[in-house]
Amino acid sequence: MGRYYRSKKEEADSLKKIHTWQLKNYGYFKGWGASGSLNWTNNFTGMQTSVGIQTVLGNNEDYLRIYYTQTKQDGEKKDFDYKLPLLTTPCHFGGSRYWFRCNWYANGIYCGRRVGTLYLGGDVFACRYCYNLTYSCRNLGGISKYEGAIISIPDLDNLRKIIKRQSYAGKLTRRYRSYLKKERKSKLQVMLMARFIERRHKRRHNNA
Repeated sequence: MGRYYRSKKEEADSLKKIHTWQLKNYGYFKGWGASGSLNWTNNFTGMQTSVGIQTVLGNNEDYLRIYYTQTKQDGEKKDFDYKLPLLTTPCHFGGSRYWFRCNWYANGIYCGRRVGTLYLGGDVFACRYCYNLTYSCRNLGGISKYEGAIISIPDLDNLRKIIKRQSYAGKLTRRYRSYLKKERKSKLQVMLMARFIERRHKRRHNNA
């Protein structure tokens, strides 16, 4: 499938993450806010972990509160409870979009970036720039580089669910165009994978 280039940067794909679109779908950006938890399941061990979250809206300063307990390798537990500012920008078709303000310091320099995703690359949730993260697709080579990150059917289904309208004023919405682009890419990945397997099978047959 091609080469895999090891990078000094940690990959963001496997880390716990919080998305603004995810919180919106769960109703955390309605009214005065909401509280609850986010859960993750380890694909290898089956163990579940969770963090408590709370959004507070309508004040002079909207924010996301995150609280959880981290257990170190030596068994020591440490509690975390902090707030990150929430920002909004107007959407092209009306309404507004929420963002996180990354409120941390990296190498002594304040970040302050407006981001849509936070990653748990250490003790706290921060943006990928603070943790100097990369993505697995950037470490791919050969045919894998052409395919890019694999887009699964469940991923497409989740994207499809968050699309409220396919068109507006006679034009396809940006979110629906993005979905169609990823759908085409997913079909291309399946086709390339099938061709690769077919060529490998022919080579093995000819060498037999």
